[in-house]
Amino acid sequence: MPYMIGITGGIGSGKSVVSRLLRLMGVPVYDCDSEAKRLMQESAAIREALVEKVGAEVYDDASRLDRKFLAAYMFGNADRVALVNGIVHPVVRADFRRWARQTGAAVVAVESAILFEAGMDADVDAVWVVHAPERVRIERAVQRDGTTEGAVRSRMGNQLEEEEYIRRADKVIRNDGRSSLIAQVGKLSVMKM
Repeated sequence: MPYMIGITGGIGSGKSVVSRLLRLMGVPVYDCDSEAKRLMQESAAIREALVEKVGAEVYDDASRLDRKFLAAYMFGNADRVALVNGIVHPVVRADFRRWARQTGAAVVAVESAILFEAGMDADVDAVWVVHAPERVRIERAVQRDGTTEGAVRSRMGNQLEEEEYIRRADKVIRNDGRSSLIAQVGKLSVMKM
């Protein structure tokens, strides 16, 4: 198995930028968000479990996941969120481990906003937390997502506290606009390449 790095952090911290830098350095990166979306469409195990637990209407007549229906089903209901996550997360974790083996690379990374919540920290050799001040994170997310500060703060309320991310990190990458992100990522990646 390759050496596996988990990249995580709060909304707007810069996880995707760190992932892009690693890719430019030749490190394959598994993007959990996009892969989970793909697997929710393609995985028979996820489809069967969602239909059984949520209902047949979670997929439309063309067998496409009805994301709006699923979002409405989960909205504001922690038990339903946990149910869906309990179906999706194990499949994503298994897919990541399969992908990591098949890359043939010495070092791989996985980007996940919910690395700890999904238990993927157990699958990696090191966790890199991307950290930025709250105000910077809010501004980035508002601009990137075309949303409001209130909506971003609401999403932040569903994530771990910054102090918890930092406490659980093996390495912290400061993305505050003052520290060189390229230098930090380059220094860390050279240690394992």
